Amino acid sequence: MYRLLSHSVGRDLLRAAGRRCRVCPAYLLPVRARGRAPEVEVRPFRVARQGWGSGLLPLLAALAWFSRPGAEEEKEQPGAATEGAADEAEAEIILLLKRAKLSIMKDEPEEAELILHDALRLAYQSDNKKAITYTYDLMANLAFIRGQLENAEKLFKATMSYLLGGGMQQEDNAIVEISLKLASIYAAQNRHEFALAGYEFCISTLEEKIEREKEMAEDVLSVDEKANTHLLLGMCLDAYARYLLLSKYPSQAQKMYEKALHISEEILGETHPQTIVLMSDLATSLDAQGHLDEACFYVQRASDLARQTEHPELHMVLSNLAAILMHTERYAQAKEIYQEALKQAELKRDEVSIQHIREELAELSRKSRPLT
Repeated sequence: MYRLLSHSVGRDLLRAAGRRCRVCPAYLLPVRARGRAPEVEVRPFRVARQGWGSGLLPLLAALAWFSRPGAEEEKEQPGAATEGAADEAEAEIILLLKRAKLSIMKDEPEEAELILHDALRLAYQSDNKKAITYTYDLMANLAFIRGQLENAEKLFKATMSYLLGGGMQQEDNAIVEISLKLASIYAAQNRHEFALAGYEFCISTLEEKIEREKEMAEDVLSVDEKANTHLLLGMCLDAYARYLLLSKYPSQAQKMYEKALHISEEILGETHPQTIVLMSDLATSLDAQGHLDEACFYVQRASDLARQTEHPELHMVLSNLAAILMHTERYAQAKEIYQEALKQAELKRDEVSIQHIREELAELSRKSRPLT
């Protein structure tokens, strides 16, 4: 059987645009009295990362989020910290966030979580709303990549409520990205109505936004900004297609993959790693419908490009090619490709793929055995 590669597409599409999408908010998480951070339940680290994509913003973006409370705010708050103290608190928050990100990079999620709680507490004490929002965002992403979906949902909703409360519009890319993450959470939890509503909101919002902004002059909206929105739409289409395919709606998934592939080819080019992944995943949707000739065309093109570019997931693309060849009863060719995929997976030390390919080779052996 084929394997979907698209778990990383959205993340890398956005990275390829030269930026990380700002995180998207959701609904309100109850907050206690001013100056105290709400207690957020965090479960023990039991779930290994599963390719959700970190969605973490670059640390430099954190600096842009922070700002000192205005003079009017200070007058309205009895006992507010002096400007010097506010600067000191802000610097300490930035340091904590740097330490948290380093812990995440070192695969120390419990340590990162403790540091982020300290940052959130300090952000509340200094009433730094942008720091509060950004810290919630990092906490949500950390829970997300750890598979703590209920906690991630609460934190994403808290982030969204702060962003919307600060005047951000629902069509902002940040709101859409968080909405997409929430839809992915609902999909993983089998909350299908919420998942469908989330995916469709993201796609329709971005399509309408792109249509409105199409004729805007470059001095009003830059080419890069337009490209970023297109790439985010590609991420949403890809995620929705994956959900539809896993939900046994391959013809609908095919339409979403075709749109995502068109965006990726247009903006990133045919040889970009994510374009190749989308070709392979489009082939899986065609294969699932029995459109074997079309499926072979796309997966063969994807595997050729993956070899030429030394694609980091070459073994998975080859595995998909072999699976489709097996479905067309070209058993000898399928065996050869599976063996090539196995060697690549062993070089990558991808134990999950190694096991999968070995199982497929065993199945291929059974299928190709002469009848007695």
